[in-house]
Amino acid sequence: MKLFLRPLLAIVLLLLILFIAGYILLIHIRTHSLPEYSEDIRIPGLTEEVVIVRDSFAIPHIYARNESDLYKAVGFSMAQDRLWQMDLLRRVTQGRISEVMGKDQLDTDMFMRALRIQEKSERVLANTSPEILAALESFSAGVNFYMNNHPLPPEFTILRYKPDPWQPVHSVNLIGYMSWDLSSGWNQEYLLHRLSGEVSADQLRQLLPGSEIHSTFVFPVVSVTTEISETLLSANAELEKLGAQIFYGSNNWAVAGNKSKTGKPLLANDTHLGFNSPGIWYQMHQVAEGSLNVTGLVLPGQPFVICGHNDSIAWGLTNVSIDDLDFYAETLNKDSTKYLLNGKWTELLVKEEIIATRKGQDVVYRQKFTHRGPIINHFKNDQETPLSIRWMGNELSNELRAVYLLNRAANWDEFRNAVSTFRSVSQNIVYADLNGNIGLQTAAGVPVREMAGIGIFPGDTSLYDWKGIVPFDELPFEYNPERGYVSSANNKTVQEDYPHYIGTWFSLPDRIDRIREMLEEKEKFDVEDFILMQGDYKSKKAERFTPRFIDALQLVEGEIHKAALAELEAWDYVLNKESNAASIFEILFRKVGENIIKDDLSSELFQAFMGERKLFENLMENVAEAKESAWIDNKSTPETENWEVIVNKAFYETVDELSLQFGEDVKDWEWGRLHTLTLRHPLGSVNILNKAFRFNRGPYSVPGSYHTVSPYSYSYNNLYNVNHGASQRYIYDLGNWNASKTVIPTGTSGIPASDYYLDQLDMYLENSYHSDSFTPDEVEKSARYRMKLLP
Repeated sequence: MKLFLRPLLAIVLLLLILFIAGYILLIHIRTHSLPEYSEDIRIPGLTEEVVIVRDSFAIPHIYARNESDLYKAVGFSMAQDRLWQMDLLRRVTQGRISEVMGKDQLDTDMFMRALRIQEKSERVLANTSPEILAALESFSAGVNFYMNNHPLPPEFTILRYKPDPWQPVHSVNLIGYMSWDLSSGWNQEYLLHRLSGEVSADQLRQLLPGSEIHSTFVFPVVSVTTEISETLLSANAELEKLGAQIFYGSNNWAVAGNKSKTGKPLLANDTHLGFNSPGIWYQMHQVAEGSLNVTGLVLPGQPFVICGHNDSIAWGLTNVSIDDLDFYAETLNKDSTKYLLNGKWTELLVKEEIIATRKGQDVVYRQKFTHRGPIINHFKNDQETPLSIRWMGNELSNELRAVYLLNRAANWDEFRNAVSTFRSVSQNIVYADLNGNIGLQTAAGVPVREMAGIGIFPGDTSLYDWKGIVPFDELPFEYNPERGYVSSANNKTVQEDYPHYIGTWFSLPDRIDRIREMLEEKEKFDVEDFILMQGDYKSKKAERFTPRFIDALQLVEGEIHKAALAELEAWDYVLNKESNAASIFEILFRKVGENIIKDDLSSELFQAFMGERKLFENLMENVAEAKESAWIDNKSTPETENWEVIVNKAFYETVDELSLQFGEDVKDWEWGRLHTLTLRHPLGSVNILNKAFRFNRGPYSVPGSYHTVSPYSYSYNNLYNVNHGASQRYIYDLGNWNASKTVIPTGTSGIPASDYYLDQLDMYLENSYHSDSFTPDEVEKSARYRMKLLP
């Protein structure tokens, strides 16, 4: 027996030792890269001492005596917290994700290389002023010093690679990448092209936005001075999973001093994008003695504040939803080396690309370009039509200059000069200054088209080519309007009489109408009022549609159905977590749409349609208004259905769905039980890694929806799992900068073992904020860490 026990004990002891060793190794990998925020460090190349004060959220306030030292410190402190995220975003722009993530990312890499972002960045750098180049060089030096002298974040260990040195062009790439994510229309126009094979022209027209729907404009009065390959579709889906989206939607508004309790303007901004961890924004305060004092949001990998305020002005961004990308069906010769243009064969530009993959296998392919841009589909058969794109992101612009000058602007004229080079990244930018002025400026690259429209254009003629870009002085703006406020929320930019075509696929005016309704409800506002506005869950969509649904539900039978109808009848249209009516409305709205369209489409197109919300919403608005449409009648039944029949069928299906999930007591149908948020890390999809490193957090019950001012958005193809929302909330008080408030849904650190990884999430979910200290005395009061960078 003893002879048997001894080897058994030895095996158990060995397993215990291995377990302990593995646990110690895991703890080491998780924690060894946690930065020391209070350690003084010498950095070669610094000319004078730099002080980095971090508050209770580890947000860095950097004090330098010159800008060269400042931007070295910016690079250093950002690398402390977000180095792997910086490298991931850099790889996205270069088409190099497959090197570390594997062959599943090949389509994404091919597509991103076709966009030629780095080529554009190199042109931008060649035309960039010496002071901006110097700032980028200093930033890169700070990143590289940290990278070469400190432990790397755990993702590098997990994926078994080391980052390349940081270069200025990588920072420019990240600014340029924003322009692709902001491009509007290709999703909808591709789907319309596919739908045209299954539905009538009249049905297609009802998928387009009507002027009755888009009746709220950013600028009520304008001031003017074929087939697409799966590569394009899968690339964008993969970028979303990686957390590499920039803007999805946004809100911004400002009130003048006469509508503010302080007598000075107030400005609010919340930019909307995918919920991921780490989040896309890095909060930071930068001070260079005598030349710069700016705070706000920085995109990890570049040094300048993109949304924020300095000591004179504040500004915030929303997407214009501009149509800045066109498709062209090209005609190629037999060996695919030339394309037909105006009756002549023109040589294609052909580039050979080599993509390295994680397992060491190189993939070689040939990328082809017309004078418009890349051919973005990879041919599956001889019948597939080659499609090229013309994209504003490849046009010469200089967003880097814009944000650099924004950080230093002191008045409206300097602000407008700064944003005049926002071309590829098209924004409606809200403005306020210490002198009491407010404004809103469209800063965008608007193509001049002789033939504007939606769809895929013939490529064998130059008739549909762009003829230039609308001059900045002809873009709309407002400055100190009599109403005392300015606002935008991705809604239609201008009225129909504006001389240039801006786009088609604007957001419905649900958010902007509610924002303006709240701005009209009070004579004067303070920061607390703006907090309530950014956390508002009342839906103008629900306010429009619920009475329409109730009118159609006149003969409801059954106690549970009557109880559900009573919830809708008593509803105040606020989508709180506790609301039962919110659950009923959200499901009913979707099911009415499903019952309208499902019989008209193949299963593949039905799923694609449900994933494209703007078309879905346009159809619902158009059909509900007219109550007559070829879409309404169910072609699979002998009866002729009408609006009332569809709504009743959808209502009974809604009650069945909620009863099955939560029981027959309508009081248990709370919206927050259905509607949840999980913050996901790019590596969190691997279950064992997620458990070991706690990459993901959630699910959390959340209120709101995609149509509320405080948005918690979800896809109809992934029901009630929130995927987009406010990526930051900022409120700037120009009467007292220190009274400004901010919160992000994640935190300063991108290292999961850090105390500052997702440490602002609870505040965010509760609509709470923390102070945004700006003056030296207030920064000192909130200081938790202090570091000196020494020459």
